[in-house]
Amino acid sequence: MNRNDALALIRAGVKNENLIKHMLATEAIMRALAEHFGEDSDLWGLAGLVHDLDYDQTLKEPKQHGRLGAKTLEEAGAAPLICQAVAAHSPHYDQPRVSRLEKALFAADPLSGLIVAASLVHPQKKLASLDVSFILKRFQEKWFAKGASRQQILSCEQIGLSLEEFIDLGLKAMQGISEELGL
Repeated sequence: MNRNDALALIRAGVKNENLIKHMLATEAIMRALAEHFGEDSDLWGLAGLVHDLDYDQTLKEPKQHGRLGAKTLEEAGAAPLICQAVAAHSPHYDQPRVSRLEKALFAADPLSGLIVAASLVHPQKKLASLDVSFILKRFQEKWFAKGASRQQILSCEQIGLSLEEFIDLGLKAMQGISEELGL
């Protein structure tokens, strides 16, 4: 499976444009993480891109989120590492996340949402205007972007990054695709 195949699958199954933008943002973060760690950026990027492929289909069965996506991806010929990472990114996953890819995707998923939310409350409403300290302040506010699990984001330490390093890397990655994200 290549990126074009992945985008075709996404366009066929995901109708919410904001969800697609979230998947693109997560792809960018995962590519940046792969480059940081000397991993395969195409593989990691694809995992980020397709991670929520089954989101709409599993809204009423959240415990199936990730599992159904992994099955769909396996049938579409995605690499087993991508399928496993997609299955493992869900908070409902009931096994330990083992690989760095699995742990990275688990942490990157809510980070993209936190960064988008921070940009939307910033006076300029642009990713280019954000810095790490602004996002860290929002991170500390429990009421802010409640859907962005702080515990999940903090799991960045399991891949060897401090919270500040992780936010910096994620922000720069998303700023690199700000036009695609409309931010």
